[in-house]
Amino acid sequence: MVTNAFQDYYRCPEDYSRFDLSSQSASEMGFFRFKNTVCYGRTSGVVRREVADDLYDASPDGTPNTCALPFDPTDVVENLRFERYVQASISPTYRKLAGAVVQSAYYWLRPAMPRVVRQSLQRMSLRRWNSIPFPRWPVDCTVEDLMEQLLKLRLRSRGNSPMPFIWFWPEGFQACAIMTHDVETRAGRDFTSKLMDIDDSFGIKSSFQIVPEDRYPVSHAFRQSITERSFEVNVHGLNHRGNLFATRRGFEKDARRINEYAGEYGALGFRSPVMYRNPDWFSSLQFRYDMSVPNVAHLDPQRGGCCTVMPYFIGNVLELPLTTTQDYSLFNVIREGSIELWKWQVALVLRKHGLASFLVHPDYIIDHARRATYISLLEFMTKTCARRVIWSPLPREVDKWWRERSQMSLDCANGQWRITGRGSERARLATARLVDGEIVYQIQEANLRAVS
Repeated sequence: MVTNAFQDYYRCPEDYSRFDLSSQSASEMGFFRFKNTVCYGRTSGVVRREVADDLYDASPDGTPNTCALPFDPTDVVENLRFERYVQASISPTYRKLAGAVVQSAYYWLRPAMPRVVRQSLQRMSLRRWNSIPFPRWPVDCTVEDLMEQLLKLRLRSRGNSPMPFIWFWPEGFQACAIMTHDVETRAGRDFTSKLMDIDDSFGIKSSFQIVPEDRYPVSHAFRQSITERSFEVNVHGLNHRGNLFATRRGFEKDARRINEYAGEYGALGFRSPVMYRNPDWFSSLQFRYDMSVPNVAHLDPQRGGCCTVMPYFIGNVLELPLTTTQDYSLFNVIREGSIELWKWQVALVLRKHGLASFLVHPDYIIDHARRATYISLLEFMTKTCARRVIWSPLPREVDKWWRERSQMSLDCANGQWRITGRGSERARLATARLVDGEIVYQIQEANLRAVS
């Protein structure tokens, strides 16, 4: 019986989340389709190592009336969230040797390189980024698409009886948006106070990820200047050399020091330098949440992407994926000075009621023109949040809510559904039904509903 991914996503009654395996899955991992949704895992048909137009469609292999599937949906979802589809497509030996050599050489030479040279090398390494077929640019919602396909299957199997579930966000908010700032240089550190003024002027509180060693002095007074204004301090790697995940032995050594800084700073969150990551090693980091995994990593040195716009757990660590393009890539790789790409990405995230997360470095918006672009983004998001009823918390508040929601349950007594668990007073009961073949969500006003 396969239930975890679907039930964890929707927090619905257990009997709605039961999916059986209809056939024996092949031993080989690869890409296939389930209707129009790209999947990566094992199924009964032929799988491919790369995404192509003629991927095998596994949907006819299932038995819709009994909700039996020819693949394990939890396995597919984890393969996407953990970016295992990328790891499997490249030789492990090549990835380990080539990646370590290139990263070490680049970061050893980096201090002597003029900025224009670094940017040229980065653009060269990212060439043809817009021809990568998967994940889907500019926002990939494959996990959400798969969950919706499974939900349609479940609703049809129950005669389209509405499915009750716990709504994704507190107080009935339609989606969520967070602002984060990685402080990379002394100049960025010195601009932090001004950046807080800008954020505050729009009623936005954000998190600042601090590099503990080598880049700039990090005093208690500096950290306190952030937290006293109700902003958040997190840890940004160890020294921003980009080789944190080069070897397991080196990572474990650095992780011990990073954890010490987490305790000293009172930091709950972490982001790796340059978005380098290995989710399977996150258990060594003593943080409640991480923000190192992009939704689509076409413009990052480490390609891949988690293919979801929702938070998700990696063991005990909650991942808050980066679902929009970071400012450095926008300004220096795409060379875009407007917020049109950000607006497009926000629209795609909101369509799935997801998390719109932003990464804007204080280091890169000191320039007045780029600062004006950032202010345009804040103006747009402030209006969008008010108009679309979007929650705009600190990352630590998202972590608190998502952990509470993950422990809530739906109980039915005397013909009524009620949400139980810590934080349930903020939760909202919702229903999902099919209307003309499409899913329609309805959020209830109170934590109570009569069963149909």
